[in-house]
Amino acid sequence: MMVKEFDNLTGLKGKPGNGTRRQRSAVKAEVMYSPPACMFISRTCFSTKFKVCCDSALLIVVWPFASGYMLPGLLKYTELSSLLFLNLRRPKIAVCCFRFRRSYVSEARSRSGFDEHTLQGHLRAGARLRRGLLLLSTGPALTQLGYCIYKLSNEENADINWDDLGFGLVPTDYMYVMRCSRDDKFSSGVLNRYGNIELSPSAGVLNYGQGLFEGLKAYRKQDGGGFLLFRPEENACRMQSGAERMCMPSPSVEQFIHAVKETVLANKRWVPPQGKGSLYIRPLLIGIGPVLGLAPAPDYMFLIYAAPVGTYFKEGLAPINLVIDDKIHRATPGGTGDVKTITNYAPVLKAQTQAKTKGFTDVIYLDSINKKYLEEASSCNLFIVKGDVISTPATIGTILPGVTRKSIIEIAIDSGYRVEERLVSLEDLFDADEVFCTGTAVVVAPVGSITYQDQRYEYKTGTETVTQKLYNILTAIQMGLGEDRKNWTVEIN
Repeated sequence: MMVKEFDNLTGLKGKPGNGTRRQRSAVKAEVMYSPPACMFISRTCFSTKFKVCCDSALLIVVWPFASGYMLPGLLKYTELSSLLFLNLRRPKIAVCCFRFRRSYVSEARSRSGFDEHTLQGHLRAGARLRRGLLLLSTGPALTQLGYCIYKLSNEENADINWDDLGFGLVPTDYMYVMRCSRDDKFSSGVLNRYGNIELSPSAGVLNYGQGLFEGLKAYRKQDGGGFLLFRPEENACRMQSGAERMCMPSPSVEQFIHAVKETVLANKRWVPPQGKGSLYIRPLLIGIGPVLGLAPAPDYMFLIYAAPVGTYFKEGLAPINLVIDDKIHRATPGGTGDVKTITNYAPVLKAQTQAKTKGFTDVIYLDSINKKYLEEASSCNLFIVKGDVISTPATIGTILPGVTRKSIIEIAIDSGYRVEERLVSLEDLFDADEVFCTGTAVVVAPVGSITYQDQRYEYKTGTETVTQKLYNILTAIQMGLGEDRKNWTVEIN
């Protein structure tokens, strides 16, 4: 990101008691968002979204003085701090300066002004100051307004206990949003404050499940000087494959990776210290356009949000206990089992919930035809180990081709093991020495036991297992602690 210095932001003054502080040094800021086009402003109709993206410090709005009639209205409706004029060596430029103390997004739709209730409700003084943004708005004429969002560089780390991280949603600061129509291509996106999105009741994703998601992680480098992504191009390609199956446009690999990087940098204070977890990144591709009859939606949204996470299962790094369900099936031939569509996951919730009430960690699903071949667990792929042979169910249309699965296969081959992608039967499972699961969320999880028809089968676990060896190699690469001979990691600085 480009960094600019604002030497003119000195001598800031405000009314007594309004919380403003004198700025005694130049403010360094990172450009967060700069749209290619200007917003349209009309004297008689001002209809747009006014987004405030800040945790506190400063919002600077620079208006053409000809549109100064809007400034008193802004102060009237928001009751924010102060109005001042800076010597920017440009005539007829008015500058508004506001201070906020709440971490909210304000989206006010209005005509001839700002929505008083929304802005006042979200932007009144409250929590202590933490960090801030500069929103600079400039324009040559009354009918145009260009703007950029700048984030102050001296941000703090998130106020969170990294030792207590599980795999739950911890709202972070920003999300990345990009839109396009069905017959168009994605072009450019924006960073918005993390928050709710607006959808039509007849949106394709709500009515017909037209949606995909991905999952990947960012790790903080050991020296603290940046972050690492693990094979993001694989997630991008898988989303493209899924989009083709679901009749949706998809971002290019370059757009996908760029959006992921922007999301990580915008939420970098939420990336856990090394060894404490990672920043889980969730890209979504959904049909947002209205549709009543069964058909692809006319419009689509690509969205990425992120959250700091620890281990996926409540057992942490301890062995997990699975149960085989031979009545509920995750996927069928000819369906979408090999696509990361949102519709693959809700159907397994019943089996998963029932298993957890009985004390199991997760469920293994069998093929829907013979009901004797392993497919996968609710959210991860399966491997079995017998001697020096590692076997995993082949991805033949009903099994998701996991990025971690693919990586473990390559690591195992490089480590001297023989890897077989084939039909894995229940008999093979019961005769195995070790069993483990793989996935972005679970990484590599050792299986301690599997129960089938009230019969419990136990497996080898511990530090001397093949599972642990593969886990150590993979995580060392992901966190930048081991040699990355295959160039799997992507740096973000």
